[in-house]
Amino acid sequence: MLAPIAYGLAVLLSLFVLFIGMRFLFQPRLAADGYGVRAKPDGDSAYLSVKGVRDACYGLLGLALLAFADANAAAWFMLVVALAPLGDTVIVLRNGGTRAAAFGIHFATALVVLLSAALLFAV
Repeated sequence: MLAPIAYGLAVLLSLFVLFIGMRFLFQPRLAADGYGVRAKPDGDSAYLSVKGVRDACYGLLGLALLAFADANAAAWFMLVVALAPLGDTVIVLRNGGTRAAAFGIHFATALVVLLSAALLFAV
């Protein structure tokens, strides 16, 4: 019973991160607003693309591990990748974003990713 929940949550998280990455690649300004730090109109869009590539790769790697490796490998991946939304929390707070965005989006995401890791370790 635990395995479908563990794998289901991990797949959903990986697909969600892949979606966020693609959004940063195809709608960078809109994605930045959703991230919690508004992009400057005259700013370098390369940084938004970097975030998009990073997130898309995390999502694809998560899906690949879930498809081709065991739960333990996927759990370690989730444990390590939880550092990204924790770092995003700090970035939002240090760059004028709201506490609601920092904790409600990024910190909450980190907690869900850590939960996913724990469930995968338990399988």
